Amino acid sequence: MRKIREVLRLKFEVGLSARQIAVSVQVGRVTVGDYLNRFAASGLSWPCSLSDAELEQQLFPPAPAVASEKRPLPDWAWVHAELRRPGVTLALLWQEYRLSQPQGFQYSWFCEHYRAWQGKLDVVMRQEHRVGEKLFVDYAGQTVPVIDRHSGEIRQAQVFVAVLGASSYTFAEATWSQQLPDWLGSHTRCFAFLGGVPEIVVPDNLRSAVSKAHRYEPDINPSYRDLAEHYGVAVVPARARKPRDKAKAEVGVQVVERWILAALRNRQFFSLDELNSAISVLLERLNQRPFKKLPGSRQTAFDSLDRPALRPLPEQPYVYAEWKKARVHIDYHVEVDGHYYSVPYQLVKKQLEVRLTARTVECFHANQRVASHLRSMHKGRHSTQAEHMPKSHREHAEWTPQRLIRWAEQTGPNTAGVIRHILERRIHPQQGYRACLGILRLGKTHGEVRLELACRRAISLGTCSYKSLESILRQGLENLPLAQQHLPLLPDDHANLRGPGYYH
Repeated sequence: MRKIREVLRLKFEVGLSARQIAVSVQVGRVTVGDYLNRFAASGLSWPCSLSDAELEQQLFPPAPAVASEKRPLPDWAWVHAELRRPGVTLALLWQEYRLSQPQGFQYSWFCEHYRAWQGKLDVVMRQEHRVGEKLFVDYAGQTVPVIDRHSGEIRQAQVFVAVLGASSYTFAEATWSQQLPDWLGSHTRCFAFLGGVPEIVVPDNLRSAVSKAHRYEPDINPSYRDLAEHYGVAVVPARARKPRDKAKAEVGVQVVERWILAALRNRQFFSLDELNSAISVLLERLNQRPFKKLPGSRQTAFDSLDRPALRPLPEQPYVYAEWKKARVHIDYHVEVDGHYYSVPYQLVKKQLEVRLTARTVECFHANQRVASHLRSMHKGRHSTQAEHMPKSHREHAEWTPQRLIRWAEQTGPNTAGVIRHILERRIHPQQGYRACLGILRLGKTHGEVRLELACRRAISLGTCSYKSLESILRQGLENLPLAQQHLPLLPDDHANLRGPGYYH
């Protein structure tokens, strides 16, 4: 108020211009002009005998009162819910509010009071997430004991929890472990429960999700990446030691532990299905439980916000697959769980990625599928496709049956005989290359003399295989006589023989 009187004094008593007054009083020139205009409009004259309070009331009269029915408060819960929709801002909602309430509050008041209202909400509700965008997944720290009816053994079941960002709609189920098959299976069942797919899945850095944690470029588990590609979602792991990245999951786990697991603490379960049936009943009750400080429930919020924004499920559910790395041997086969599968011969000595399902084996090189086979459980056998075999072995001419036999002849005729025996008994001689190289390598480990003697014994016993030769050399049996001595016949009469009459 002092500055207003000083402005008036300098104008009417000293006769300074508005610019000179602004410099002297250290206020803006526009402010000086505003004070002078208000004084002129008030009809007062200088000098003025009014008190500071009276002068301020004359220059800055209060805004005319507007009836409360003409200026109703906005519905802050509706504003909060609308802000989760893509592209919706406070400015847009204020404009819509003013269209419906022309004498409503101004934008600054609107924003200030919304922030104040928002600050009174729970932590779960204070976070802002776009509808259908993020699904937070994690395991509860608490486990549930399941009793085996027959043995009485107690197994601890793990509890998988998933929470949608916008609506806090929750999914939970029990599995035996946090290993990859259970982890991926829980995702598949969660998507089916939601009836759609979000844009992003935010897991923690557990081993089934992240092969190698990194702040900027974490390595996603190949099988988990395969599931993400099938459903068309992006996997964005939470940063290590950054709990705010997955606060929604942390609170979701806490809610599940309080409202589901705590309610089941006094019950005994004898199967995983029985436990999951009990969880599903309490889960439905949890999702329909009303919010404390917002209208509706998780179910109604999901129906109005997240459900319409979720993308449709693929036609076929995800089929669990494991990924392994395997190097192509000189026989252009890769070994997977003891069985050998052919790939194009041009990939010899290359490292491939192998995708395993319950029925198929697919081989990939440079992200391109190069071979596909039906999965076989017969260990030591081969699955060979004719198109994978070279018309001739020009590229790898040194690896031929004749060369392997010539190589074996340098050790001795018995070694060559074993190699010839193995190659002749395969549909494709290339299928025996691996075993032949293993046998010849035994000569480097145990010496060629011992290998030749072991091969002689193996031929005599009719056991021409790598495992048999390795056993003979490991136990030092190659020098034992080949012919076994005949044991003397037992006498017909002996005190220790019962005879046929004993059994009558």
